[in-house]
Amino acid sequence: MQNMNAKALAAWLDDEASPSPLLLDVREPWEYQLCHIDGSSSVPMSTVPANVGQLDKDKPIVCICHHGMRSMQVALFLEQHGFAHVINLTGGVDAWATQVDSNMPTY
Repeated sequence: MQNMNAKALAAWLDDEASPSPLLLDVREPWEYQLCHIDGSSSVPMSTVPANVGQLDKDKPIVCICHHGMRSMQVALFLEQHGFAHVINLTGGVDAWATQVDSNMPTY
């Protein structure tokens, strides 16, 4: 598992020459409704095991949560299930709000 900070993720998403990752937001639905990174998919942590078969093992996946702890656990789980390119967003959406998108609500 790799770790990536919010600014590096923003640069990756802005780079049209790079393949787009799946932004896997593993927070609870109420958290996702409050704020999320544009283009992310809401898959709450508790539902990841049931949905793992629907994820593309060949596509880069960036796991996202509030501060980076739940997403780290999901990233490790995905690696254990054969996903090769899994990245944890360190600092989560909170870091995204403070470092990339100051208009994003925080909680």
